[in-house]
Amino acid sequence: MQASTDSPRAALFLINQIHVSIMDNKDGQSPHKPHTAQADGSAAALKVEWRKSLIEKRQSLADRAWRNDLLQRVMRVWLIHRPDTVIGAYWPIKGEFDPLPALFRWQEAGLEEDAQGQQQHRRIGLPVVNKVDKTLTFYTWYPGCPMEEDAFGIPKPKDTEIVQPTLIFVPCVGYGPGGFRLGYGGGFYDRTLASLKPKPFTVGLGYDFGWLPYLKPEIHDVPLDAILSDTGVMWPER
Repeated sequence: MQASTDSPRAALFLINQIHVSIMDNKDGQSPHKPHTAQADGSAAALKVEWRKSLIEKRQSLADRAWRNDLLQRVMRVWLIHRPDTVIGAYWPIKGEFDPLPALFRWQEAGLEEDAQGQQQHRRIGLPVVNKVDKTLTFYTWYPGCPMEEDAFGIPKPKDTEIVQPTLIFVPCVGYGPGGFRLGYGGGFYDRTLASLKPKPFTVGLGYDFGWLPYLKPEIHDVPLDAILSDTGVMWPER
């Protein structure tokens, strides 16, 4: 009989089983091997090639609903024992996984009294680009809060409170060894993470096909502490 994944315990068992599979096979075949750009040895050209193919695949997913459901479950179980009360996330664009439904459930769970009769006031922050230094500042988000578009056409909270997340979920176009991610090339997260003191715990979110075994970090790249995908949890080796 197949185990149900409706309970946290069953879902955690499923995640751990899949996680073992990922780590056992991460050095295997990948559809993102260097080819066109390898001839001139250009790391930048490789990233452009990978970014284009991964975004195109992400935007045309036929099984998006199924993958999103799996990743929502992974997020919800992973968050169970986290002590954070302020979490930074992002507004999804270009076919990115949407973390906000899982985070809203996390926020609601904090309002339930625990065994000591205490309540946690949990908050969610979305990033807004600082035009001067090109870093990100997180503003409180909640369902139905006033929104406006930023200079890049991405919705952001309007006139809400600034928060300081202790945990930030970071969108990944792709990700590779050591917890390094492939983003859009703007460097906003790397600059932000390099400037924050203390540094928040960082978790990448992406689909399993985004694994890039040949991804090489640049000097300014900041590694993630963990990566969650629709097939489990990965803890980068340091």
